Amino acid sequence: MSVPRTLGELRRSQFSEERLRTRRVKDELRDNLLAHLRENGDAAVFPGIVGYDDTVVPQIINAILSRHNFILLGLRGQAKSRILRALTTLLDPEMPYLAGCEIHDDPYQPICRRCREEVGRLGDDIPIAYLSPDDRYVEKLATPDVTIADLIGDIDPIKAARGGHELSSELTVHYGLLPRANRGIFAINELPDLAGKIQVGLFNIMQEGDVQIKGYPIRLPLDVALVFSANPEDYTARGKIITPLKDRIGSEIRTHYPATVEEGVAITAQEAWTRRNGNALDLPNYVQEVIERVAFAAREDKKIDKRSGVSQRLPISAMENVISNAERRAIRNQEKLVVPRISDIYAALPAITGKLELEYEGEMKGADFVGRELIRTAIAKTYDEYYTGANVQQIVQWFDLGGEIQLSDAVSAEEALEKLQGIQGLIEKLGPLGVSPKDSREQQVSAAEFILEGLHAHKRIGRSEERVFKAGEKKPEPVREKSFEADDRPYRQRRQFN
Repeated sequence: MSVPRTLGELRRSQFSEERLRTRRVKDELRDNLLAHLRENGDAAVFPGIVGYDDTVVPQIINAILSRHNFILLGLRGQAKSRILRALTTLLDPEMPYLAGCEIHDDPYQPICRRCREEVGRLGDDIPIAYLSPDDRYVEKLATPDVTIADLIGDIDPIKAARGGHELSSELTVHYGLLPRANRGIFAINELPDLAGKIQVGLFNIMQEGDVQIKGYPIRLPLDVALVFSANPEDYTARGKIITPLKDRIGSEIRTHYPATVEEGVAITAQEAWTRRNGNALDLPNYVQEVIERVAFAAREDKKIDKRSGVSQRLPISAMENVISNAERRAIRNQEKLVVPRISDIYAALPAITGKLELEYEGEMKGADFVGRELIRTAIAKTYDEYYTGANVQQIVQWFDLGGEIQLSDAVSAEEALEKLQGIQGLIEKLGPLGVSPKDSREQQVSAAEFILEGLHAHKRIGRSEERVFKAGEKKPEPVREKSFEADDRPYRQRRQFN
């Protein structure tokens, strides 16, 4: 069925219903959300958003059902922009507007002078065009140099000269981003970075629903859903949201980092580029968990600035680097299967250190030192998930008796497995990781190396910077100091004898 192409055809179509003719964008979001909730419940309101089902998503649903303008408040890497962009899924598949209109005027109620004149001249023959949901989403990153003209608009003297109009005419207006978002969603990211005097320019559109341009009595009753994002760190680092603007924002919704390692793994698996066009990839669960726990450990470490946060981009970038290092090793050694190892995580340090804002103590020790410490902590916690209570004394004893083995991140699986099979009891302990001697050499090497790294993380065996695993440093026997009674006994005996 063809869609209406003129105003006359539109009046005779489904778009002629009173409900559709008078419905504003916030009502549209609400209606479509209600329809989704009736059919699917809260599930998949925002596709691809993991970990917010019981916290953030219900609050956003409440804000939309309340027809609120809202703000997402959270640290970097918490999917704020992604959620705002996902709001387009709640818009109608297509929306009619007067063709050629810069602010997408409603065919039934045009608000700009040009469209009113065109409707008066052409009547029902005026052409109609359509917007997709993505066309109705306008996003602006707030920066200190944003002006009122950027957001609202300005008088264009060139347009006035060419058309022979007076500067006070509506026909000379160059519309800003906000009017161009009419009948859609307008998002401002990092709102505190917007200068205070520019934030004031949003008052009218949020409360009275209109804007005025350049002091002329041009009133534009826009229909816009306003949404914002902000980082709490920005309140002190660069700027703040002025109080009257905060008062006009209907809901303030706080985002957060993944609450569990499982949620973090799911997010990273979804976002990281793991489907390469090279060799087949087998990504072990324990490697994924170690990478994710690096971010969890960093968020708790005192050497890292908690106000800045540790973005979820850290494990995503680290995962991609880990796979790339394993891929490079496989190509160099002509192996068919790519299986990342723990050594690949250490090789991915450049993807980790760049995501950390260090405190003074961390700066003194250096980003590489802090990064290695975080990886070691993550390995220890992951090792405990698989091997708590396991008897690995035979492996430790092999090293205590003088055994040594070097495993660089570039060594082939064949060469590495030959060395690892010489360690007494090691290959027999791969079961908890889901690996057996029947599996590929690449999988066995990765699992065996994880066990050695876990023992090293718990200081049961040692490892040099050249990745030589060896016996751990023996703790010196504590020196027993003689007690006062023991030192004094001969003196007392002499006194008794006397």
